[in-house]
Amino acid sequence: MKALVLESKGEPFVNKDVQDPVPTDNEAVAKVIACGSGLTIQHVRAGRIKVDYPRIIGHEITAVIEEVGKNVTNVKVGDAVTAYFYLTCGYCKWCRNNRETLCENFGGYVGREIDGAYAEYIKLPSQNFLKLPEQLDWKESPAEVAVICDAIATPYKVIRHASIKDNDTVAIMGAGGGLGIHMIMMAKWAHANIIAVDVASDKFQACKNVGADICINPREHNDNQVFFDYTNGKGVDVVIDFVSSAESLNLGFSILGRGGRLVTLGGGGGNQNAVIANSMDLLNKEAVVMGSRYATKQEVIDSLELVARGDVWPLVTDKRDMNEAEQLHSLVEDAKITGRAAILIK
Repeated sequence: MKALVLESKGEPFVNKDVQDPVPTDNEAVAKVIACGSGLTIQHVRAGRIKVDYPRIIGHEITAVIEEVGKNVTNVKVGDAVTAYFYLTCGYCKWCRNNRETLCENFGGYVGREIDGAYAEYIKLPSQNFLKLPEQLDWKESPAEVAVICDAIATPYKVIRHASIKDNDTVAIMGAGGGLGIHMIMMAKWAHANIIAVDVASDKFQACKNVGADICINPREHNDNQVFFDYTNGKGVDVVIDFVSSAESLNLGFSILGRGGRLVTLGGGGGNQNAVIANSMDLLNKEAVVMGSRYATKQEVIDSLELVARGDVWPLVTDKRDMNEAEQLHSLVEDAKITGRAAILIK
């Protein structure tokens, strides 16, 4: 099969023929139609995340099952599927309680610990394949369907995790990014009032197009007063931080109102020692600071159904074939993509 292979750290993709995958008893093989090209996998392409080489990256897929192992019952040949990013055990306390992102026997990630979907075929444990709803027209829009498992599912999990309610005011840090744009979309779906926060003001029109009520570049203000002016002095109910730098985290906590919730999702900020709040602030506001990792399998399934119903639609603005993967990843690296990008596998 044709595949885009990373053969060493930070080196370009090599478009080459590799051996077709063959499933073991509990695995399945699918033909890949499209694969999302997000910042998560760009970190691997750029060498910021360690993997064993050679490696095929990519995990946000639209695919069709081609072959199944003898023990596989959850999918069959011909099923249209997407993939679950995390390699989890399925039997620990957290997996049994539908919180797979905390799996005690976590095996890593599709496209890092095992080969991913920048190839004509992908082999996964069968439980990592999730069937697409029949109403979802994956043949017409394979790129948009591919990114649902991340771009929609991750914000969907945040909506639940942070208990976002009707008329909550939600500030989204990094709102112009691939996940940020979709977080705006999902927060609007949840009937929230949305403040899009980004240092790239050129992305504000895109933020408004998907539902932002106001856009703020914090570096254009000397303090955080603009947020309190917008909320009539109350502060915001929820801050969702896709940047998670010291600057964004401290700003985020400072603008929380009473009972506010701050959710951090940006693990690459290098701010393990950043102080974002003192104990009296937490006490007086009864504030909650929480992390949120990806989504559960059920949340991915719910997100697929949500899109199939027509409630929201992913924003994919750049689609390329395999020969243009390097150019596409350069744009992802430089934050030049509005919404999401994808590779069409041909």
